[in-house]
Amino acid sequence: MLLVDTHVWIWMLDGDARRIGPRTRRLLDQAHARDALRVSPVSIFEVSALSTSGRLTLSRSLEQWLEAAIDGAGIRLAPVSRDVAVDAGLLPRALVADPVDRLLVATARQADATLVTADSKILTYAAASANLSAHEAGR
Repeated sequence: MLLVDTHVWIWMLDGDARRIGPRTRRLLDQAHARDALRVSPVSIFEVSALSTSGRLTLSRSLEQWLEAAIDGAGIRLAPVSRDVAVDAGLLPRALVADPVDRLLVATARQADATLVTADSKILTYAAASANLSAHEAGR
């Protein structure tokens, strides 16, 4: 199972696929074909907040973008459970400071999924720990 970080999800859907490497594209296509591609509800929050603040310009209205990005793309939502929330709270802030990133890391860990990201802090954390599988999106 693959969990895509928010920025990778945006790149997949808004035509910035140049930032996604060929190996990553193959992995995403394979996961999609197996119904194993996930996005976190936390990413929906992040896209909504970034769009509302003007820091992200979407190719269509937020509602239309979300419909295309979830239903139209065949992506399922990963659960954000109590265990995810606790796990995110226990992550070392010195290594993963952003609360959204902490929730994404915890979601991937609890779902036994590989987190696809370009975030260097998350990739460094994954390399230094044995408890997160991460794949660098540019590969």
